[in-house]
Amino acid sequence: MTGNRIARLAAGTVVLAMLATACASERGGSVDVSAGTNGTTAPASGDSSASGGQETFGDLKSPCGKGDAKGATDQGVTDTQITIGFGDDRGFPAAPGLSKEMGDAVNAMIGWCNKQGGINGRQIKGNQYDAAYMQSATVMQKACKQDFMLVGQGFAMDEAAEQFRVGCKLPTVAGFTVGPNAAMGPMKYEAVPYPVDYYNSSALRQAAKLFPEFGKKVDLIVSTSPAVKTGSSKIAAAMKKIGITPTNCGVMLNNDGDASYVPFAEKFKSCGVEALWTSKTPDPAGFSLLEALDRVGAHPTLVFEATWYSTAVSKWNTQGVGDKIHIGTIFQPFENADKVPAVKKYLDLINASHGKVALLGMQATSAFLLWAQSAQACGSDLTRQCVINKLSQVHEWTGGGLHAPTDPGANMPSSCSLMLKLTGTTFAQFDPQTIGEYDCNKDNILKTDPATWGTKLNEDRIATTFLTPDVIKPKV
Repeated sequence: MTGNRIARLAAGTVVLAMLATACASERGGSVDVSAGTNGTTAPASGDSSASGGQETFGDLKSPCGKGDAKGATDQGVTDTQITIGFGDDRGFPAAPGLSKEMGDAVNAMIGWCNKQGGINGRQIKGNQYDAAYMQSATVMQKACKQDFMLVGQGFAMDEAAEQFRVGCKLPTVAGFTVGPNAAMGPMKYEAVPYPVDYYNSSALRQAAKLFPEFGKKVDLIVSTSPAVKTGSSKIAAAMKKIGITPTNCGVMLNNDGDASYVPFAEKFKSCGVEALWTSKTPDPAGFSLLEALDRVGAHPTLVFEATWYSTAVSKWNTQGVGDKIHIGTIFQPFENADKVPAVKKYLDLINASHGKVALLGMQATSAFLLWAQSAQACGSDLTRQCVINKLSQVHEWTGGGLHAPTDPGANMPSSCSLMLKLTGTTFAQFDPQTIGEYDCNKDNILKTDPATWGTKLNEDRIATTFLTPDVIKPKV
């Protein structure tokens, strides 16, 4: 496989990963590391100052601290230590640093937790893995032999590793999942679930409410990338379910790049498009298309995936060409840190450890907190079974205020979103107008077409491809 082919494949998979998280963007061997609710709004977390000296993460009481937990209760657990695995694809040659922010976040959280005393007095040891995109199966086989659980990891090729994870009965609280079998696998929980059978249409509804043209004259920016095609078809289906019919102007960008983007811009203009949506990540082709639209005098309202919340986008927009870009996300933006304590806490921890700041890092942080809270509740009896029992009972989770409420226990997405707007080189919350609030409605969660799932689910909504009868199931 040539380098260019690998790069294209990586780009396609990363797009799918970003779709899976619906929030990812950049704003900034193994290595041993020890150190939905209903209604219209969901409030941001309150004051992070702790009463009585108790450490907090946003509005979440810290699950870390001293204690007298004892016993070698499961693989990776001793009287004094809990060994977890985590990591990313940072070593992928075609995209150096891929998802590095996830490993950086878990690394920082391990240090934060251990300073407080660990989990019930047991220190956390982290085995950090670099799947380098193509090595996820190898990484998983290593983790199977030594880790208690995987926590906060994000591997673009997790589908290739899923059979090994299930086979060795290794539970995970993943940072994100990409493949359908990984997203719907047994013994898997996520702080921000993106299941294959349900979709959060909140950003689409919010756009239609804010911009009448979005509900009447919208089209999708699609490319020849298989991942973008898949993502776009799901978005188009969701649009139709809420009464929006894409114009379908027939524009298809070449994933390898195009000589000129003016013909595409002219086609959108002649088609009468007044709003555009895209599942593409921001790249030179995307920027060139927006510049071409401006050149031909077309100025549609732009509502893009959360991958466009990026320093690359803000730095590009020095001429204001992207001033109509709006971005739907369930995460609090970094610009709200002065009013959202959980975001400030994340930034402080990552900056102190010289890590990479990005929304996927906040997602991994939320995953770590979800795991740590469940592990802490098990006390001395820290077993995989106990942690899974506790995780299965968490049905409202915000990571201390990092993101809108989700339902990890039921593997259900949020029913909320907030809208950001780019003006010049600055992002700011656009809707709701009150900083830290979301637009939420249970009706935003849509059932998807089984033909798009990519796997078969059983009655418990678990993928059956690698399922074995002896997997660890929740016992309440």
